[in-house]
Amino acid sequence: TAELPAERRAELLADLREHVEASGARDDDQVREVLAGLGEPRTVAASALSEETPSGLPHPAPVTPGRARLTAILLGFSGPLLLASSVVGTIALIAGLALLWGAPQWETRHKVIGTATAVAVPVLVFVGALLGAGSRIGPIELLLLLAFSLGVPAIGATVLLRAVRR
Repeated sequence: TAELPAERRAELLADLREHVEASGARDDDQVREVLAGLGEPRTVAASALSEETPSGLPHPAPVTPGRARLTAILLGFSGPLLLASSVVGTIALIAGLALLWGAPQWETRHKVIGTATAVAVPVLVFVGALLGAGSRIGPIELLLLLAFSLGVPAIGATVLLRAVRR
């Protein structure tokens, strides 16, 4: 058990004590009998070690409502932020997507919806820039671009928040 973190070792020993106490063993022979019923100590330790996260790999981030809200906010505001400041918007988009795909609380389909709605704005801006390079973009197109960049990421963020509540 030396490879186990101290906290996990203490937890394992507490579980063993609880098991022995629950068995009603009163003397050393009965305690040995209960422990022998659990199996070889090395096997028990190896089993506990295999349940641990492999060293070198980060522990998964805890699932919290605040983290879900932050992810939805970053993705929901990435569109308007990209229009206001491409650097800030790109950082918000990348951070939101990293949080989204690293979070266990969403199914893959929700992650795809969140990604598609967040990435739709930069794609539209890029296509609009290509099309607008040859001609002028009028006020109608500008208003449509603004409505799209506000609405689509907000819809994606709403879908993500509703999925977490279920």
